[in-house]
Amino acid sequence: MKFDYPEGATPIDDDELVDLIPGHITLQSELNEWEQTNILEAIKILDTKEISYSEILTFNYILKVHFLMFDKTWKWAGKTRKTMKNIGVDVSQIFEQTKYLCDDVKYWIENKTYSNDEIGTRFHHSLVKIHLFPNGNGRHARLITDILMRSIGEKIFTWGNIDLYHEGEIRCKYITALKEADKNNYNPLIEFIRL
Repeated sequence: MKFDYPEGATPIDDDELVDLIPGHITLQSELNEWEQTNILEAIKILDTKEISYSEILTFNYILKVHFLMFDKTWKWAGKTRKTMKNIGVDVSQIFEQTKYLCDDVKYWIENKTYSNDEIGTRFHHSLVKIHLFPNGNGRHARLITDILMRSIGEKIFTWGNIDLYHEGEIRCKYITALKEADKNNYNPLIEFIRL
């Protein structure tokens, strides 16, 4: 199977590709469709549960959401990456950096350090930057951020109101906003999430 990744996407390593669960998939379009179906099933499960932000902001819950999103697609669903990627902290720092992030977000919520939109934006950006998983980090970070926003009484983000997986103007705007957040300028990403 040959992959054509959109700008900013994390390539799947050959040793991760062998962990594809459905054996009938031979085209990237088939994989994309299969993953999307898996994600929609996860959303149905996750939407039925009331959960507090303190329950969401744990390492295990973060892994659980990724597992539910990709459990019928990848054997490594819900497991942290074992190799370096084009983005992300060192593999040995994934747990520690995620724990720091969760503790920070709990503090921000409890102390109203930022607006709720900025808290969600910072959470999302940091998850993408840590890059916990071999693949699916952006989709995972968007979904779990939406779950967090609902838990604090906010509407979910619109994320530009379009599929961010495929190339296009909206994806380019999203990637540019993430790069600005890397420089500690969160304004473009805060604007993007409510487009």
